[in-house]
Amino acid sequence: MSDDSFTTRERERLAPFFTNLDRDIFGLKLPQEVAGALFSRYSRSAKNLRRVFLDEFLGEMGTIHAPASAPDAAALKKARAFYDRVLVGYGDDSVAQLGGAHIACERISNLAAKLIEDSRIGIAPLEKSTRYVRFDKKDPQDDYPFYKEPCIMASRHASHYQEAMTLLFDAYARQMDPVIEYIQKRLPIHEMSFKHPRSGETLNDQDIERDPELAKWAQTAYRSTIRAHACDLLRAYLPVSTKTNVGLFGTGQAFEYLLTKLYSHPLTEMKQLAEQMHAELNQLIPSFVKRARPSEYLSETYQATRRLSQQPATDRNTTAAEAVALLDYDAEAEERVLSAILYPHTRRSLAQIRAEVKHWSPEHRREALNDYLGRRRHRRDKPGRAFEQVYYTFDLLGNIGMYRDLHRHRILSQERQDFTVAHGYETPKELREIGFGEEFDRCMAQAAAVYDRIYADFPHEAQYVVPFAYRVRWYMKLNLRELVHMAELRTMPQGHSDYRSMVQEICRQVEAVHPTLLHYAQFIDWNDYDLGRLQSEMRTEYKKSGLIQDPSSGS
Repeated sequence: MSDDSFTTRERERLAPFFTNLDRDIFGLKLPQEVAGALFSRYSRSAKNLRRVFLDEFLGEMGTIHAPASAPDAAALKKARAFYDRVLVGYGDDSVAQLGGAHIACERISNLAAKLIEDSRIGIAPLEKSTRYVRFDKKDPQDDYPFYKEPCIMASRHASHYQEAMTLLFDAYARQMDPVIEYIQKRLPIHEMSFKHPRSGETLNDQDIERDPELAKWAQTAYRSTIRAHACDLLRAYLPVSTKTNVGLFGTGQAFEYLLTKLYSHPLTEMKQLAEQMHAELNQLIPSFVKRARPSEYLSETYQATRRLSQQPATDRNTTAAEAVALLDYDAEAEERVLSAILYPHTRRSLAQIRAEVKHWSPEHRREALNDYLGRRRHRRDKPGRAFEQVYYTFDLLGNIGMYRDLHRHRILSQERQDFTVAHGYETPKELREIGFGEEFDRCMAQAAAVYDRIYADFPHEAQYVVPFAYRVRWYMKLNLRELVHMAELRTMPQGHSDYRSMVQEICRQVEAVHPTLLHYAQFIDWNDYDLGRLQSEMRTEYKKSGLIQDPSSGS
């Protein structure tokens, strides 16, 4: 059940816009644009979605109107009969791409969130941020926000599980204020470099002091950045069981397959989530999800392949492993890109064009690449599809917190291994500098011990115990176009230092084999930053204050 309660009047106001007001899984009956803005705001709020809508949208946005109380029954019946005939009767899957729905999944585990977000095509997720939201608030039962896995809680491991989770969250909660204070002392505001959010000019202390509004918002941006940095450091304590919120928009076809996968998963939470989501989608797009059900093919295939590589929980990866390993790449990358550049503008075959460009001089190649890519002004000027001709495969090893961020890239192929304690953990250096290193090690050791105990009986469920500090292994196969997008986005100053360094190393390894091509990813940021998000927060505060006019407003 939801952990928020509404007054009678609030329920009356909310009822037209949601499929229910009492359950954690619910659908939205809102205009598409409003639903998207609502999901975006709610990803940075500790409130649940309906409360955000009530407090921040419903009273202020006059364009929201309650949906029609009763659609034309005959028209609705006719439409559903059509979909039944075409989609269910004839299996025309493309019809299921014509309708979609917004679904909110609240207080689900991070493990469930990752399984939902594995659905790359047709599903657009937005998840509660560990950077902007603290996770130390207890519920009315005096429990921290972690998922109580039913099999574990009904077993001899229940008390160990509860103790380990409480230990991790206690450390997270107790250390938050000291970490904020430490960062403020190490990086005081008077040593920060500010740029004017309108002109981009560097500001000195006198510039800020002379402008009261500028000083106010500089202070606000600094405090926001400090809190975000503290949350970034302390998320290492959070276990995979940590409850989160995920907002989803998806087509009917995508939701149907997602439900089928969740129904077929070995974990109880996923099966329950499938049932709850299915019930809400039946109120929104029932024709599109009518065929969703458990799949023997998926469950039996998973079990069969799982048996091929079983290993004991106590096995540890004791050999040194590279965090980033480039496994394969195309030796003829330049020829492939150049041929794809020319292809739409000729009447020759691809083979003929490749044969021609193979003999081009390095100067001729650079001239063609400059014509194709040299006019990029910023990272939002995307390289064209010619860059999709070249692929790279990386084997990656990094902490779970970092993985959660890079996992969000969907225009690529990636597969992870289970969350385990087998690859050790990474300690944020600031925690050792403050003096929390020994406590951090004790927390990680206890989590590992509980993981090993549970794994012996419940190998799938043991994943819930693993803190974000532990490493996970995954592979990523992506083309050069997606690599450029990921690299230029994830190396921005406001990015988390963990994934910034990993993406920079990915780029170094590509540069080593394809220096000419990587040259055109000219917006990769190779620098390191303290409080790199400060300038972004400064701009956000200025936008909130109205000091920066929205260019789209025409003013």
